[in-house]
Amino acid sequence: MSLALGNFDPGQPVPKAFPDRTVLIYVAAIFMLFAGAAIEWLQTVAWAAGALTAYYTLIVVVLMDGRSVLRNAKEFMAYSNTAEQVAIAAAGLIVFATYAKMDAKLAAQLTRTGQIVGLCAILFGGAHFFYMGMTARLVPRWLPPSQDFWGYATGVAHVAAGVAIIALVEDRLAEILLTVMSAAFTPLKHVPLFLADSHNHAEWAENAANLVLTGCAWVVADSLPRRRRPEGVREGEGAAQQAGAAS
Repeated sequence: MSLALGNFDPGQPVPKAFPDRTVLIYVAAIFMLFAGAAIEWLQTVAWAAGALTAYYTLIVVVLMDGRSVLRNAKEFMAYSNTAEQVAIAAAGLIVFATYAKMDAKLAAQLTRTGQIVGLCAILFGGAHFFYMGMTARLVPRWLPPSQDFWGYATGVAHVAAGVAIIALVEDRLAEILLTVMSAAFTPLKHVPLFLADSHNHAEWAENAANLVLTGCAWVVADSLPRRRRPEGVREGEGAAQQAGAAS
């Protein structure tokens, strides 16, 4: 998109008066294009994920969005927009920790750091409530029972998933459901809006962003362990045994 439109992605705010802005647009676009392709190959996935994580963390989140948050500290949108870029960086960190050759303990620590992306889901859900008028309008009118219902329901689902991931309570199930919900947004919301106004560059960006966030949720879900009760332990006994072991 950046190459085609000659502009930064909407999630990467760079002032129009920034020196050599046009050059930086194409440098960033080419970097993301090649890194995105390289992450598809087993031989290059580790360095590509590491490079994308560094770019989104240091350049996008800290330098670009950090400035935006400071200027709009009273606007919740500034935080939820930044959370999208944090989620991409977090998923990249998990992929890097999975494929890079490193100590297993360090890899586990990096993966857990990436899983804190649950905080991003809470911010996404919060945006639904802060901007319900905008959120409800994006829900198809034909979807029962109402647009407002699904606006609130998806907001609650985001917050609940985020809390589950942070608290490690049914976190894998929560993240799987979050992935399914994000994937459903594409055919139900983003594709129809795009087809209705395909010349609107914002609709292209929204489609791309939702696909990326769906992928991020999938990465986090895949990184979370399947927690099973030991054989012979009845429901309710596991928690008691863990409490006894902790004491």
